[in-house]
Amino acid sequence: MTSVSTTPRRESVVAKLYRGDTRFNIVGRRKYWYAFSLTVILIGMISLGLRGFNLSIDFKGGDAFQFAANGHTVSQAQDVMAGQHVQDPVVQKIGEDQIRVQTKVLPTSASDDEVGNVQKALAKEFGLQPTQVSVSSIGASWGSQITKKAIEGLIIFLVLTVLYIAVRFEGKMAAAAIIALIHDLVITAGIYSLVGFQVSPSTVIALLTILGFSLYDTIVVFDRVRETTTDLNARSNRTYTTAANVALNETLMRSINTSLISLLPVAALLFVGAGLLGAGSLEDLALAQFVGLAAGAYSSLFIATPLLAQFKEREPAMRELRKRVEFLAAHKPTALHKEEAAAVPTPEALAPPEPVTVPPSPAAERAVAGDAPGSDTPPPPGVPTARDESGEEADAAPPTRVPGSPMVRQGGHGRRKSKRGRGRPSGKRR
Repeated sequence: MTSVSTTPRRESVVAKLYRGDTRFNIVGRRKYWYAFSLTVILIGMISLGLRGFNLSIDFKGGDAFQFAANGHTVSQAQDVMAGQHVQDPVVQKIGEDQIRVQTKVLPTSASDDEVGNVQKALAKEFGLQPTQVSVSSIGASWGSQITKKAIEGLIIFLVLTVLYIAVRFEGKMAAAAIIALIHDLVITAGIYSLVGFQVSPSTVIALLTILGFSLYDTIVVFDRVRETTTDLNARSNRTYTTAANVALNETLMRSINTSLISLLPVAALLFVGAGLLGAGSLEDLALAQFVGLAAGAYSSLFIATPLLAQFKEREPAMRELRKRVEFLAAHKPTALHKEEAAAVPTPEALAPPEPVTVPPSPAAERAVAGDAPGSDTPPPPGVPTARDESGEEADAAPPTRVPGSPMVRQGGHGRRKSKRGRGRPSGKRR
């Protein structure tokens, strides 16, 4: 016979996440998240100071040469540029049979036509006609205009975001959301500097996209926090930090699902398209989206909500609430001990009650005195006498008649009941 185990199965973390039953202390451990973010930001800032950005031709201006690979490799194009003494060329493979070479602005004067020389050298190396190598020149002014427009668009986006959150929620939530957005931008910029990918107009578009995603996830979490903290001061059973942490755990699974669904296709573009297939034009777009989505999911959970709780805890009402909750938590065990001590009976309570002596009435005292043996005092009328030694009762005194009431026969020694209210002897009527 097989025995059935009655030990309850331990639920996994995934099951608790799915139902929102997790109790991770995310808000309470905000110092760890702040330290991690500051470390990543510091590394990115050092890289930006030492290496800077690898700006594309669209931002700094220059010349671009694009032609068919014709069975050749990227390294051969780099060798051609080195033979022409062109410094820091950017060579990328576009698609399956196209190569793009970007350089700084080359002179095109009649005496020094460096653009034409590079064009002829590339055509000769790859077995093409010079006309088959397309050349496009972009001035630095056009790149500066793109940079200016990108900064203007970013500022307008941030201002509208602050106004919306401040009207829809409150000012402290708007401040926490903007800090989280700046956190995502700085981390993405630092990763770009570390990796060395080119910053192109596609990068700007990707940054605006990830800002919208980060803001959306933050707003969802803030909405749940607002519902949980409504009338919090009236309940006074938990602080704002505790309530915000509960709301964060309830939306944790939703944030993870949304982030994974968004990251998977972007990861396919970055690692499969740009990495395995060699689609270099997808690198700048995919990297910005991947880093930005990951940073946005992290900041909405581990930066924005802890910052909001820290801002709210500085309010006087929330300070008083924290003091009241801490006071109740500190004195709750003492109150329980007092109740338990009061419930234990004392030895005086366990002792039996003392008997209460009631003094006899005067009638009872006279009855006892008349019925006692050897007493010469006759008993009062109506009180039966004690039995004699033969066991027979002594004659009882006649009952006292109340005027207007019939007489009742008692023990055969009384008289009959008469209609006129007087007694006659028993026997036949004459």
